[in-house]
Amino acid sequence: MDAVGRAEGFLRLHAAGDPLLMPNPWDAGSAKVLASLGFRALATTSSGSAAAVGRLDGSLRRDEALGHAASIVDATELPVSADFENGFATDAAGVAETVSLAVSIGLAGCSVEDSTGQAEAPIFELAEAAERVAAAAEAAHRGPVRLVLTARAENYLHGRPDLADTIARLQAFEAAGADVLYAPGLRDLEDISTVVASVGLPVNVLAMPGVPPVAALAAAGVRRVSVGGAFTWVAIDALVGAARELLDEGTFGYLESAARGGTVARAAFRS
Repeated sequence: MDAVGRAEGFLRLHAAGDPLLMPNPWDAGSAKVLASLGFRALATTSSGSAAAVGRLDGSLRRDEALGHAASIVDATELPVSADFENGFATDAAGVAETVSLAVSIGLAGCSVEDSTGQAEAPIFELAEAAERVAAAAEAAHRGPVRLVLTARAENYLHGRPDLADTIARLQAFEAAGADVLYAPGLRDLEDISTVVASVGLPVNVLAMPGVPPVAALAAAGVRRVSVGGAFTWVAIDALVGAARELLDEGTFGYLESAARGGTVARAAFRS
């Protein structure tokens, strides 16, 4: 399937009553494994992308994030959406340039958030945030590939659990031309339901402790669920467990898991 078809198909996957479960691989190998399990789309994660090269979340340059996203795109035929943080730019023109580059590497979608990267003022003012989304939307939708733009309101990840302001931001992002809305950090089902009822676009929810199960999210009208860096950390935890067994116990119980994983990986990598 070409890039146009992947982008069009990606948007159609945001169906009411059947949330798109979108895992976040951290490299080409994990992307192939996840695709082999039957997921319908993939997304990069800024924390997982950074972890893949031994760095912390938020430390990748734009060219590095684009290169990482391209490697995920090339790994499977699935639509891929990229986490491009705050667009790697402080101004709207820079955000638009990042989104234009996203189109050029075959992505089906990307996300842009309203975080500044500055601890003293972590969230852009609403008007500026909406201007940035508008610029991103214009770049995402101007060509033959209509990139699916996800606009993110980051209040809850930066110690600002203000539901009214978050909804106002999502509504402004909808008016600015976004295709999907996302407020990572929301956990309460009533709050999530309120957000869904307050906007007219598909809403993505981040899986995290305290978030209701998929069935409850579906009933609330959520159309997409992603996992962020969680699968990356699960893999690292499994690695640590195996390494600790070898270092501390001198035993090889991890080889049972290794055999199962190897079987899955070999099948996925042959496809």
